[in-house]
Amino acid sequence: MNKLTINSERCKACGLCIAHCPKKLLEPSPALNEAGYHPTVQKEPEACTGCAICALMCPDVCFTIVRAKEAAGEARPAAEVRP
Repeated sequence: MNKLTINSERCKACGLCIAHCPKKLLEPSPALNEAGYHPTVQKEPEACTGCAICALMCPDVCFTIVRAKEAAGEARPAAEVRP
């Protein structure tokens, strides 16, 4: 399973990640963070595909994504070279 971690204290609730999640798995938290914002939370962690669009859209670098293969210790190539 992919693991998404959101740094809620860095989040300023811009909503870009919520708007761009293709599976619509993100929503604003009902709780406030220390800065007074409703940070993003994940609704269904088990449904996350690990696409990382949320991380790419986030201007505050609040997301960390560990894909299932990485968590299991399998190496991924840094780049794929094709002839």
